[in-house]
This record gives sequence, structure tokens and C-alpha cells, in this order.
Amino acid sequence: MPSPIWIEHPDELLGRLQSAPARIGLDTEFIRERTYWPRLALVQMALGEDILLVDPLVPGMPQALAAWLDAPGVLKVMHSASEDLVAFKCTCGTLPRPMYDTQIAAALAGFGAGLGYQKLVERITGTVLPKGETRSDWLRRPLSPAQLDYAADDVRHLAAVHDATGQRLHELGRQAWLEEDVQRLLGQAARDEGERWPHLSLRMAQFLDEDGQHRLLRLLRWRERYAREHDHPRNWVLDNELAAALARDPPIDATDLQRRLDALPKSPRRLGSAIWQALSTPLADEADMPAPPAEPDRNAVRRLQDAVARRSAERGLPDGVLASRRHLEALLEGGPWPAALQGWRRDELEPVLAPLLAGAPATG
Repeated sequence: MPSPIWIEHPDELLGRLQSAPARIGLDTEFIRERTYWPRLALVQMALGEDILLVDPLVPGMPQALAAWLDAPGVLKVMHSASEDLVAFKCTCGTLPRPMYDTQIAAALAGFGAGLGYQKLVERITGTVLPKGETRSDWLRRPLSPAQLDYAADDVRHLAAVHDATGQRLHELGRQAWLEEDVQRLLGQAARDEGERWPHLSLRMAQFLDEDGQHRLLRLLRWRERYAREHDHPRNWVLDNELAAALARDPPIDATDLQRRLDALPKSPRRLGSAIWQALSTPLADEADMPAPPAEPDRNAVRRLQDAVARRSAERGLPDGVLASRRHLEALLEGGPWPAALQGWRRDELEPVLAPLLAGAPATG
């Protein structure tokens, strides 16, 4: 087994692009514990038998990586790529296209939903990969031999996994399903839009009155902007519990707010003025704010889940691939079909869910 090749000169990486294969394995290591945006620390590339370990901290390397990511004749095979895509977009300003996600492919091919890379590699190749470096400091230099071996393993078997899942998708006629899901994933990474109504994802918002929900929305919108602009994790700026407490029981003025912040350990004391400004300033679109969804009818949800489970079994799909509980609850609210259920999923689900949503027994 050839040793991985350390790449620390952009020209060396660009030179290899001239003879690029039609398919590469691609993965990243990044650090995000203390920042909002992921900091790309290492990029692994499998070019046939060669495993390249690329140092993205070197000046000029992000641009060289971008040339590879943009190469239209090179398929980038990745596993569970959503966070890697964000790291690439932040560092390189572009996304890998065309792309094949082996986790998505494995689910659509019936291998299992949400399978980790190690488990999928073992299932397809019989190779058991170590997990010893999952929490390494990937920003240190030089990387240890154990880190280098672990990083190389993350792309070494992607070609075999691509072959196996791709063959099964071809047999099932589901290549278009994969392409649709991958394009949705890339589209989400490209848009990188914050939630317009972030309060809806917090269960505690259900227990606030309308004014309290407005205040919570203001705080969460401000937090998102601040976290992005200052590259801090959201909860470092303002955690959910404190945001909900301020929305439920608002301070009477800026002085009262600062007093309350000073009394709490690890509260964002120095941001008191900005928090007060956000809390007390109405948003232009507050009148359009939807209320948090009511607790769904559990029996109705169960009927939808059972119908989805039956359809999944008919198609040989693992549980959770066709629709999540959250998306089924959204359907019960009577709105449009969620974006995640459009396309091939809607084609599969609408015949069995539409009668249930209309109050009649499902058929088909």
C-alpha cells in the first residue's frame, strides 16, 4: 500500500490536474469548535493509487483546490459531504461539482440510512478501519504518522464504495434519485441562508405569547448575524435558554438587562447594549411571522409514518430515507410540500399520503 503524499506547494497540486483521472475520492478535516465557520485544516484526495494529503493552510492552496473542485470532467466522490461542502465554500469559494455522495447513495441503494464511512467500508470491502484520530488537532503541523494514516484511510476506499453503490443504483434504476438529492445538497450549501423564522425550531417558543415570540425572533436573528460576522458559535453569543428567558420576561430597560446579565455566569455581559438594541427594535417583517406549530395529532402522525414505512418496505429503502417525522408533521399543518419531499420523494409518497391527509384511507 503506497504511502500518502504530502502536498504543500500549490503548483504541485495544479500540475496533477493536467492528468486528472475521471474520478477522485475527496474528504476534509476541519475545526469548528470555537468558530461559526469551519476552518479547513486538511484535504484528502485519492487519485487512483495515489493518496494526496493537501495542506490548505499554505498560501495559494485554496485557489489550487478550487481548480480541482471546479474541474467538470472529474467526479468528486465524498461521504456525508454536507459539512465538508461548507468548509470548501468558506475556504475555496466554490463547491465540488460534479459530486457523488456515498452515504446518500448507500441509503438509496438499500444498504442502510445514515451509515458512517467506517461501517459502510466494512460492509462493502470487509476492511475494518480504526477510529483513533476522530478528535485530533488537525491544525497542528507537522501531523503525526497516526493522523496521516487515518486521513488517508478516509479516501482510500471511496472508489470501491462508489463502484458497489453505483452498480446497485443502476440495477434499481435510481441514479436520477441520487442526482436529485446531491443537487439539493449542493444547492443548500451554495445558498447558505440563515433561517428566516429561527424561533420555529425551538420547542420553547410554543410557550410564549405573540409578543414573546416576536422578541425571541429578534434575538435569534441578531444572534445569527453577529455569529456570522464575528465568526463565533451561536451559543457563545447567546444561548437558547437565555434568549427564551429574555423573550418571556423582558427587561424594562438596558440597565435592567445588564443587571440580569451580570448576575448570570458565562452570560454575554459585554454584549448587553447590542442585545438590548435587538430585543427592543421591531423587525420589518414581524407581522408575517408564522406561529410555532401546534402539537401534532399523534395518531395522524402515526398513520402517515405507517404509510411511509410500508412504501419504504415495498421499495427496499431503509427507514428514514423517504420522509422524516418533522416533514410529515409539516404536511399535517396543511401547507405546501416541504422542499425536502419534492421530486422523486413526492412521486413516491403522494399516492399513499394524499388520501390520509384528506382524511380518507390510503391506497396504493
